Amino acid sequence: MAINKNHEFEELNGVKCGIVEKNVNPARTEFLKKLLEYNKYTVVIVPSPPPKVAPVPVAKPVEGATPPPPPPPPPPAPETFTVGVTDYTFNPVNAIFGRILHTPDGHVVTQAYWYQQEAVSHDEIPYYERTPSGKA
Repeated sequence: MAINKNHEFEELNGVKCGIVEKNVNPARTEFLKKLLEYNKYTVVIVPSPPPKVAPVPVAKPVEGATPPPPPPPPPPAPETFTVGVTDYTFNPVNAIFGRILHTPDGHVVTQAYWYQQEAVSHDEIPYYERTPSGKA
């Protein structure tokens, strides 16, 4: 059972894993895998289960009427993955704000870098070391 939403773990491929992210697209999966393996975590990736779809209600046929055409097949579910690490105590929020993760070029992973909003991680001065003027 997870302590909270940010600290989930479950069994992936028979291995108890800390969940990094669920329903991740293939490009993000590759980004997370490279980053976590660089930080010496063993990464486990499994396909996410397809989303549950509510059944379509069937209308009762009226006598003498032509039957309605069959409904079109649902579009295929997007291919997504669940990314986990074998260290089931791993918590992505703590890893980012605790400045535990590093990029291959030696910078600390920031929140913007983690969410791929920036291509390069800019080491920020931690909020607890800033002065009111914004500089250390």
